[in-house]
Amino acid sequence: MLRYALRRIAGIVPTLLVIITVSFFVVRLAPGGPFDQEQTLGPQVRANLDRAYGLDRPIAFQYWRYLHGLAHGDFGPSFKQHDFTVAELISQGLPVSGSLGLTAVLLAILIGIPLGVAAAVWRQTTVDYGITSLVVLGMALPGFVTGPVLALVFGVYLQWLPVAGWEEGAPRYFVLPAVTLALPVIAYVARLTRASLLDVFRANFIRTARARGLGPWRILWGHALRPALLPVVSYLGPATAFVMTGSLVVETVFGLPGTGRYLVQGAINRDYTLVMGMVIVYGTLVLLLNLIADLVYGWLDPRVRHE
Repeated sequence: MLRYALRRIAGIVPTLLVIITVSFFVVRLAPGGPFDQEQTLGPQVRANLDRAYGLDRPIAFQYWRYLHGLAHGDFGPSFKQHDFTVAELISQGLPVSGSLGLTAVLLAILIGIPLGVAAAVWRQTTVDYGITSLVVLGMALPGFVTGPVLALVFGVYLQWLPVAGWEEGAPRYFVLPAVTLALPVIAYVARLTRASLLDVFRANFIRTARARGLGPWRILWGHALRPALLPVVSYLGPATAFVMTGSLVVETVFGLPGTGRYLVQGAINRDYTLVMGMVIVYGTLVLLLNLIADLVYGWLDPRVRHE
């Protein structure tokens, strides 16, 4: 298992370097610049700004300078939000987005897997049909639809939860955004669990277990569930990364100060360092979460480690 983990970890650094390199040159070579929208700037002032931020140097020099700063943990200053560095902006929004994403994934695991198991165990019954209908509905409705509906029902009509805003240390502000973000993931997890469990139930080793006289619940928990969770684990790696980094719509609907807004604002304003900082953070999260998914997959299926 250790060799398997080391092989996976060894692939993260070159992959991240490729992401940084491609993103850097794509951002810098795109038309426009961070100060193009400042119509009142004179040529001399514009030249001074370019010189101050190193934009007057060759792009290869800018690239190596940026890598040198990253090696020392420096994401650089924000070109537009002059009072903050990129690291400060990320440190402000990442805890909110990370907490929201992890809460949504935890809800997806705690709700989606039991729903999938129930649908597989009582297949072709009212329970199965009801869960399948809810799964299809959860997959079909996007967050910008379910979010306002939940806010209208539980925030406006019932007044149980706050509609929008953020207050540190108040979990009630997380309930509606987390549920909105978790609903499609719950649907996919339930669907994958049901389909995989039905396939495992048809396997030869399950027939052997039944022939030995084992009860249905012992077969489920002792033999069928672990291999059935392999597709779910494979899905949860990139799904967790998507939930933690793709919550821009949910953060906007519920007014949360997460990191999604920084990526959009940085792209609109041509804030090179802010965009690069967000890309690096998102890319690192995706790689680390996929690594965790690979390790869990290898633990569930020893054949993967041996291969």
